Amino acid sequence: METKKIPTAVYAEMTPNPSVMKFVADRMLINGGEQVQYTSKESVGDSSPLADELFNFPFVTQVFVSANFVSVTKDDSLGWEMIVQQLREYIREWLTENEVAVAFVPESAVVTSENFTPPTAPSANQPQLSAEDIIPSEFDAQIKQLLDDFVRPAVEQDGGAIDFMAYKEGTVYVTMRGACSGCPSSMQTLKGGIENLLKTHIQQVEEVVAYEG
Repeated sequence: METKKIPTAVYAEMTPNPSVMKFVADRMLINGGEQVQYTSKESVGDSSPLADELFNFPFVTQVFVSANFVSVTKDDSLGWEMIVQQLREYIREWLTENEVAVAFVPESAVVTSENFTPPTAPSANQPQLSAEDIIPSEFDAQIKQLLDDFVRPAVEQDGGAIDFMAYKEGTVYVTMRGACSGCPSSMQTLKGGIENLLKTHIQQVEEVVAYEG
């Protein structure tokens, strides 16, 4: 019996990160509000059939899924002009034949105080964050609200994500994922936009430090 196809449109969209292309579908690819980033085929497991298939392309290094789009990070072996149409059509065809792109978000993909292992800080002069530092503060709710209202929509439009981690002694720690991870312009956005926004509304904030999620 032939499987009923799901009519799906997909278009490709450039992001500020030259290594990342955003592929936008006309239907949701993951449950509302959830986001997930995979850094290897092994990290996918059985949580996302779509991500598992995308890692079969030798140039794909990361896959990020949020709402109705998937951001694909490639290596330097090929330019987007050589592969973007092929990849867009592949994703569209896959979605017409498969209803579920992300079955569930694995616990390992959700950063918590229990599994958070901070990488090297963006600058040696910036403070480090340990799992023990991720404790509630009186500013958490306001910081999260500011990020949700003014930052997250723009970041998601660019194919990425930002997550609040902790506030400690004047420093706000966030993680950057998707197209924001490794983006050459992310530091300008961080310091020129996010940091200024939080400083303006919360006088106790002195700086914002970002880790790649």
